[in-house]
Amino acid sequence: MAIDIKDTAHAVEAAAVMRLLPARPRLLALGEPTHGEDTLLYLRNELFEQLVEQEGYRTIAIESDCMMGLAVDEYVASGTGTLDEVMETGFSHGWGTSAGNRELVRWMRAYNDGRPASERLRFAGFDGPLEITGAASPRQALTALHAYLAAQVDAHLLPCTAEALDRLLGPDDQWTNPAAMTDPAQSAGQSAEAGELRLLADDLVALLDTQMPHLITATSRDDWDRARLYGRTATGLLRYHHWMADTSPARMTRLVSLRDQMMAHNLLTLAERGPALVHAHNSHLQRLKSTMQMWEGPVEWWSAGALVSAQLGEAYAFVATALGTIRHQGVDTPPPDTVEGLLYALPEDRYVIDAPRLATALGDTLPALRVSPWFGYAPLAPTHLAHSDGLVFVKDVPTSDCV
Repeated sequence: MAIDIKDTAHAVEAAAVMRLLPARPRLLALGEPTHGEDTLLYLRNELFEQLVEQEGYRTIAIESDCMMGLAVDEYVASGTGTLDEVMETGFSHGWGTSAGNRELVRWMRAYNDGRPASERLRFAGFDGPLEITGAASPRQALTALHAYLAAQVDAHLLPCTAEALDRLLGPDDQWTNPAAMTDPAQSAGQSAEAGELRLLADDLVALLDTQMPHLITATSRDDWDRARLYGRTATGLLRYHHWMADTSPARMTRLVSLRDQMMAHNLLTLAERGPALVHAHNSHLQRLKSTMQMWEGPVEWWSAGALVSAQLGEAYAFVATALGTIRHQGVDTPPPDTVEGLLYALPEDRYVIDAPRLATALGDTLPALRVSPWFGYAPLAPTHLAHSDGLVFVKDVPTSDCV
């Protein structure tokens, strides 16, 4: 396929990304096609620093546990704790061991030092407390929401006592049992107690909303926002656990959809606060349906990005990332008839591409879909080009780069 694509490629800088967009988005989503490569995280860090300094961005949100991320936000805002502590306790999925994530947190703390609260950077995890092998107990989120309300509203307004919640929650290991992911019968999500907890969680969230004028005055808007996070997480986890106990063929589709719904709710709340850079796997941020092969077969679902884009329109922008090689994982030079192969032939090491313009240049005959020999790398689907606002291409990931 002989086409000239040089005029669609630019240096990877925030200014070049912004030139692809009609206006500054409230959520600028940067995807990655694989996890655990610090080359991509350092690139993300560079873009975030430029967005902060040139475009007024103040928040970064990553694909990590939203509850654990609160400790990182406290640290970057006020220095609470130590860098070592927040890297160990503030990230899920093992992301705290990454040098790229450590450098991000270090830079944010240094930037915030001595600045007024209105100018400080904020950190957020926007994933639910979920792993592919299971989900967390709803205890932390549910009891934190109850405690916040109990301290501020009349006791007779609460739908239950803290003791009643504790009794209904029972031991945490019944919620976190990893066997429940592959055996629905092992899940506690459809027990009588779980059903009662779902109703109570809904009542607590309703109380939080109806008492907002009092609560944001008696505490603060940040405290109320955190309580909203507790409420979203508690109801989301209880819903997720309910469907873990499902035995229908739609079980895994429901679970992956619910995870991205939790992500989307967190992102929409962040968008209320101001412009944010969002970083996660391409499959969680793209506008077209996502697909994944699991032990029960293929599943497809609408990603968090698709859900948010449907609500925010041009206030949401998505820039995907594609890679040439990850040789330490057996991903070698891409075939020349793929999108990655076309971009690999360009002379520089990395570019930001005008994805819709490239799609137009390619015409109706799209390149072949690259096949990855390693399950951890998801090649770019050529059909997604026209539905992305941009594409970052990184030619080679160094062998020493893996976390």
